[in-house]
Amino acid sequence: MSSNRPVVVMQVPEYLNHSQVPVFFQELEPLLELHRPRIVLDCSHVRGIDSTGIEMLLNCLEEAMKRDGDLKLADVSKEAQVILEFMRVDRVFEMLPTCEEAVRSFNAIPVEAVPQDAPWYSSVFGDLGYLKQAS
Repeated sequence: MSSNRPVVVMQVPEYLNHSQVPVFFQELEPLLELHRPRIVLDCSHVRGIDSTGIEMLLNCLEEAMKRDGDLKLADVSKEAQVILEFMRVDRVFEMLPTCEEAVRSFNAIPVEAVPQDAPWYSSVFGDLGYLKQAS
């Protein structure tokens, strides 16, 4: 079962801090409550993130994943990248260079479309039996 719901792109405010988080989260929360939310956060204008902002991003990612969805960061500014690395959460998020690439990344083949009895290896190089004979 795949979702036909569109990918939502939201602009993250310039400063994602204790004063901005409640306002931003209020806009984001309804999207996280959907089944299979697909959200891209455009971080191109972010100049500062504090621990409240980092915690909100992590909680949003967790909520999206609980509902079989995902939240991705796109066009992460240099300032935001430094903060995410410093807080050691840069590897937790999937970060893509542009919003367009992030949106396209949601259109990959869904797991449900791959037969569960399919072999784990790729058949790009042909039958593996042929490779065994050649060695």
